[in-house]
Amino acid sequence: MVFIARQEPFVCEHCGKHVEPLTNGGYRNHCPHCLWSKHVDRDGPGDRASPCGGMMRPTGLDQESRKGFVLVHACELCGKHIRNRAAPDDNLGAFEHIF
Repeated sequence: MVFIARQEPFVCEHCGKHVEPLTNGGYRNHCPHCLWSKHVDRDGPGDRASPCGGMMRPTGLDQESRKGFVLVHACELCGKHIRNRAAPDDNLGAFEHIF
């Protein structure tokens, strides 16, 4: 799997909020406000090679000993599941409104 580091601001296509890149050395791939993501990567983080482009619904929250909280996303178009490390500023309380 290829990892391509990308620090890019974006506007969330789910909630419309402007999202800034992380400043702690991590890489943001989901909205910290509503926790939604977009299916843009195919083979590895940052490759931007997915032709799908579907919205990725947050479907679960796990806790791993080494990674801390991990968000589980499912693409609403193709069904692909992706696990993403939660960012320090993520509103994990948004899960109360998702389920």
